Amino acid sequence: QVQLVESGGGLVQPGGSLRLSCAASGSIFSIYTMGWYRQAPGKQRELVASITRGGSINYVGSVEGRFTISRDNAKNTVYLQMNSLKPEDTAVYYCNMRIDSNFGGLQAYWGQGTQVTVSS
Repeated sequence: QVQLVESGGGLVQPGGSLRLSCAASGSIFSIYTMGWYRQAPGKQRELVASITRGGSINYVGSVEGRFTISRDNAKNTVYLQMNSLKPEDTAVYYCNMRIDSNFGGLQAYWGQGTQVTVSS
């Protein structure tokens, strides 16, 4: 079985920083695209950033220049460094990974979600 465990959310003042982490565990063969999504109250879940196995990166326009996604393939972990946070970044953040595993082949998996609140 494959599990994704997130950490690093919390309450931060506007202009502050947070770093999210998401680690995958289980009988994993390969991890392809890793990404971070967020969902604010009353809004649809949106893709924030993604990174392919080869290192190609994509950001939603509202976070470009402020957020940085990275991955450590040896640790099956993806990170999201969030700087210059704004109140509109407040949301539950979810990691997502496309994983080829001994359990069910190639599938998309989600983390449990971590709350990020930006408020003074």
